[in-house]
Amino acid sequence: MKKLMTDHRHKFGDFEVIEFVDEGEIKRLRDQINVDAPLDLHWTWEYGQEVEELRNLYEKGKVNQWNAESDLDWEAPVSKDEWVLAPDASMIAQMVKLMGGDEATQKAAAFDELNYTLSQLLHGEQAALELCGQLTNACTKMDEKLYAASQVTDEARHIEALAKFMQRKMGTIYPIGATLKVLLDELLQAPDAETKTLGMQCLFEGTAVGIFEMLRDSSDNALFVDMIRRVEQDEARHAAFGVLCMRRVVRDAEPEQMEKMEDFAFSIMEALNANQQLDMLHVLGPKYGLDPHNVVRIATALPNFADFNSLMFMHTVIPNLKALGLITERTEEGWRSAGMMTDRRKTLAELRAEAAQGMGPFGAN
Repeated sequence: MKKLMTDHRHKFGDFEVIEFVDEGEIKRLRDQINVDAPLDLHWTWEYGQEVEELRNLYEKGKVNQWNAESDLDWEAPVSKDEWVLAPDASMIAQMVKLMGGDEATQKAAAFDELNYTLSQLLHGEQAALELCGQLTNACTKMDEKLYAASQVTDEARHIEALAKFMQRKMGTIYPIGATLKVLLDELLQAPDAETKTLGMQCLFEGTAVGIFEMLRDSSDNALFVDMIRRVEQDEARHAAFGVLCMRRVVRDAEPEQMEKMEDFAFSIMEALNANQQLDMLHVLGPKYGLDPHNVVRIATALPNFADFNSLMFMHTVIPNLKALGLITERTEEGWRSAGMMTDRRKTLAELRAEAAQGMGPFGAN
């Protein structure tokens, strides 16, 4: 199976990571704001309902709209002096704790990590907006075009909400990480609607659903939880759109095409996973006296690494890909060895209980 960004790969023990360290190269990637994405535009003269499931999803989306400015309580406080996320939800905060840092420093570290994570999600939302705009052109059926157009509106709202949250409550929007920029450009430049749908709707939207659930379950802040809950509901519809579209694709696909899609899905997710937060750790680690390599070595060497690492993948992406026939015996071991797939997805509550007993990544074992 093809691996992406081979020039940026090296191993920490048995785990292969992707790491960008050349600041000039990172700047060049961020400065590449014009993406060459040739695309075929398809007219259709069928304006009636053709795909009932997609039309139903489109109707559901219409009645679940919300207003980022008026439906969220922007007066609610958010402070780095409080735990916006639970202490165990921040890798950097836990490492600071292990190093003897006081609670105020731990809270600040968790706040910064959340800010960085939301920044990357924000950049991903812009890519989703751009890609769904492409799908309104590339899709061949009106039901697909209508839903893609409705998702453009969703993504605009997500961009608005996340940007306002960071500007008004957190104070910083971090630049896009190099690994994420490469992968999002890969999807935007994909040659056809099927690959774009698989990449954005099934892979990135599915991953986002898992991330948003973890964030929501790890916070007691009223504004943050309300915003994430609303975004998460939209993202679940977007992932469903991907599955509904890809069901029809895989139904008619030849074995060679199936293998190509299977390999594409693995290559994108494997590369996202291989970064192991190194892009973030290079930005925030020095502020808290952390060596990025040591943090990743510790995390990936843990005996239960896969249980924690697989949380965001096992939520939606893995089940959907298996249902579509895009994880088979040919590739399953790759997903498992990368720590993205386990026999059963443990809940956050289970993992926190294990950590409390000294079995978690920052327990007392």
